[in-house]
Order: sequence, then C-alpha cells, then structure tokens
Amino acid sequence: MILLSFDIEEFDGPREHGVDYSLEEGMKVSIEGTELILDVLKANDVRATFFCTANFAENAPDVMMRILDDGHEVACHGVDHFEPKETDFERSKEIVERICGITVTGYRQPRMFSVVESEIKRVGYRYNSSLNPAFIPGRYMNLKTPRTWFVKDGVMQIPASVTPWFRFPLFWLSLHNLPESVYHWMVRRVLKKDGYFVTYFHPWEFYDLKDHPEFKMQYIIRKNSGQDMVKRLDNLIMMLKRNNHRFITYNEFVDMVNDK
Repeated sequence: MILLSFDIEEFDGPREHGVDYSLEEGMKVSIEGTELILDVLKANDVRATFFCTANFAENAPDVMMRILDDGHEVACHGVDHFEPKETDFERSKEIVERICGITVTGYRQPRMFSVVESEIKRVGYRYNSSLNPAFIPGRYMNLKTPRTWFVKDGVMQIPASVTPWFRFPLFWLSLHNLPESVYHWMVRRVLKKDGYFVTYFHPWEFYDLKDHPEFKMQYIIRKNSGQDMVKRLDNLIMMLKRNNHRFITYNEFVDMVNDK
C-alpha cells in the first residue's frame, strides 16, 4: 500500500533566508506546482492525500475543488506555514472544512513540529502525520519513536517512512538528491518490511527553483526541481504500479487498520 501525500502550502522558503517575499508570490509558485502534481496523479490514475494550509485554501479555492474533484483526500496542515502555532490545528480545520464543504479527519503540523495528540482528538481528527522518525540531527532526530504506525492518546500516528536500518528518511529531499534507482530500491525494501510506504512532497519542488537564485534556496533543494521533479514523481509512481502496489488515502489506511 502506498500512502502518497503532498504538503500544499504557500511557498515561504525565501523568507527563511531573509528574502522579502509576499504571500501572493508564494501562492503563485505553489498553485503552479500543485497543478503539475495533480496532472501527474491524474495521468497515472492514482489518489493521494493533500495536507493543505488554511492560507492556501483561502487563496486558491478553485485548486482545492480540483483536488477533491480528482478523488483525493484533503487534510489540514496548519494556518500560516511560516509562523505555525500549536493551536492552528483547530483553526485550520474550521477554515478548510468551510471552504471545501467536507469533514477533515487528518492533520500534519508545518515542518513536522510536534502537537498535543489529546487536543488533536478533541477537535475531531482521526490521525496525525507529524512525525519523521529519522536519524537526522535537529527536528528529525526521532530515534526513540516508533518507526511505523502507532496510537497515542486515542489518535493514530502515521510517521513518514524511513529505512528499517539506520532510519534513513525517504521523504522529498531524498528523491531530489539520490539516484532514482537507489531511492526506488530503498522504497521497495520498506514495502517488503512494513507492507506499506508513507512519503510526502511539496508543490514548490515542482517549480523550477534553479532559475531563481534570488530565492536563496539551498542547492540540495534546487537540485532536480521543476520538470525534473515532475519526471521523478512520475517515475516513482510508475515503478510502484509495475510492482502492483495500491495507492490509498491516509483516511482509508486508518479504516483498514481499525477493521483488522
């Protein structure tokens, strides 16, 4: 089973490097990237889960409707991606549900910051995917947390996939920088061990960051961005389909686990 997801947020990378960059400029980048993502998914006839900030939903309601019309799941990803607050999970749920006319059941905190699971449950989320249990110094140094799904305070936790050995992360940055054959091999190893694979990407990765030195983005982020990343995502999906893996939403995964 493949739990493919995208953190649909306003592009704020330049602001992290001290660049004066507006919400409007960030939305332009992310809207273009999201449309490219949706095109790839539609061409391959697969579904995914889109974790959307309230900022993005409010400024791109037409894109939100396309996400739903294409059969994908919409989940929440805070309010303002650049300045996440611990209480955003409640406000983002209210905003995204109002704009989309649906009930949202999943949450991921911006930058994978921690949240209080008891509060997540209180406002009506079924699952939380705000954990990257990797061996990376900083906020991704989570060696003591479970590597696969678990339940905490009544909320299912769905961590991003890492390799069984060394906990090497298989998130977006890995696909940018590793040879595709190596990344694909690692993904297959995780699937053989765990029976499912969880990963995530962002819309701005599919924008050609290499053509914008004024953004001051790091080389490891610019590498293979734009159409190169479109192709890499397409290749990953096709490899997984050739190996007869099924793409499901996070909410469907929760249902499957609960039905066992």
